[in-house]
Amino acid sequence: MSRDIIQMRRWVATSALIVALVAGGFLGTWAVRWAGHEVLGAAKVPVKEAGAVSPVRLGEFANGFASVVQPALPAVVNISTTQVIKVRQNMPGFFNDPFFRQFFGDQFGPQSNRPMTQKETSLGSGVVVNPDGYIITNNHVVANATDVEVTTRDKKQYKAKIIGKDPATDIAVLKIDASNMPTLTLGDSTKLEVGDVVFAIGDPFGIGETATMGIVSATGRSLGGQIERYEDFIQTDAAINPGNSGGAMIDLHGNLVGINTAIIPGQAMNGEGGNLGIGFAIPISMAKNVMEQIIEHGKVERGYLGIRPENVTAEMAKQFGRDEGGGALVGQVSSGTPAAKAGLQRGDIILQVNGQDVTGSQDLSARIAAFSPGTSVQLKVFRNGKTIEVPVTLAQLPEDSSVLSSPSGEPSEGSSKALEGVQVENLTPDILSQLNLPAGTRGVVVDSVDQSSPAAEAGLQRGDVIQEVNHKPVDNMAQYRAALAGTGEKQVLLLVNRDNSTFYALIQP
Repeated sequence: MSRDIIQMRRWVATSALIVALVAGGFLGTWAVRWAGHEVLGAAKVPVKEAGAVSPVRLGEFANGFASVVQPALPAVVNISTTQVIKVRQNMPGFFNDPFFRQFFGDQFGPQSNRPMTQKETSLGSGVVVNPDGYIITNNHVVANATDVEVTTRDKKQYKAKIIGKDPATDIAVLKIDASNMPTLTLGDSTKLEVGDVVFAIGDPFGIGETATMGIVSATGRSLGGQIERYEDFIQTDAAINPGNSGGAMIDLHGNLVGINTAIIPGQAMNGEGGNLGIGFAIPISMAKNVMEQIIEHGKVERGYLGIRPENVTAEMAKQFGRDEGGGALVGQVSSGTPAAKAGLQRGDIILQVNGQDVTGSQDLSARIAAFSPGTSVQLKVFRNGKTIEVPVTLAQLPEDSSVLSSPSGEPSEGSSKALEGVQVENLTPDILSQLNLPAGTRGVVVDSVDQSSPAAEAGLQRGDVIQEVNHKPVDNMAQYRAALAGTGEKQVLLLVNRDNSTFYALIQP
């Protein structure tokens, strides 16, 4: 398995080749059959958590960091998975020739093209967080496994049960039949700062336990959902190689602060992927919340707001009367949702959740999803030049939650340079039917977009319905031209309806 942008996550042992893995983007969790039984969760298990810790002086480590790393090694395990896959035999076409079959019958016929099974083995890492054998790892390490085996540092091997998986955060929980297992103490990942020293521990390439050192390069890192749906990564330059996935990131106290998950690979001289020093770990604060829900409920229940959030650049912010970027712009409010009931409006900019700053749409989605359904949160919202407080009681994230996703792009005629190359026409009942839009939908439909135009670069597509231009409602071609009159070489803010979901698009000429 692979993903085009974020790779290097998996080691295929059967062929001794590295295969890049990235977690799936589907939202949800599943109970997994093991030894003929379904595991639907278990009682909540205790984990060790660090209290307040004092800063550590690097001068105290006279001969290196063995005193930090060595105690942590026994709690990091190797995970080997086996997956049974079906492959087809590629039989030559002449085997199906009637003349050939006249002499040899059907022994080489269609039945010979039936799928055959073969086993694929891969390696990863995991972290023991409870003495009775509960282990955190990445979902992509065990995603399609039919058998999972855990090997400890003292070479003991255990068959593992998959308690549950959460592709949306790339976390999975395993259980082995063991007691008095060495564990890691959970630290406070929210206190990490850029420049803090961290260590990555895992079993890269299946060669055995390995520790690497680096610093925290960034926190709260999001890659637009390219790895997981909910991203709040710790970025580090500590080497995280294939097989490290699911391993431990620890701080100078030896506390677990993250679960290693991915790297951005480079291109070495020979064309092979190389380490650019850009690795990512899931904060333990997120991983712990997911783990507890999986163990207690057998699945993850997430909070739901009911909006379509967008990132806010400085230029976009000016269109709404704000001097600086940041926060999450409300592109759509779905009817009947907590957001609608609380009075959130399209065009609001959400600046904070419970007093914590919102950096963008992905950050807002991750924060809301981290709350349990029924939780009341306080939103700080910028609206019409003023800042207001909006209390919202969250619902449970529905199965079909596409409204939470940001549009794939940021987003003619008339006097606007920004919309040169865009052709629009009035909406008709036939067009509305073709676009599967309600009969009362208003606006003008984009008939074509020059692919070299600013609008195409911003993401405007054929079939999009423009409903506002610079906050002015547009119901027909006349209103569209009037709204564009005088914009000249200025940027234009559009409200766009795509697939019956609205978002703002800022077009720069």
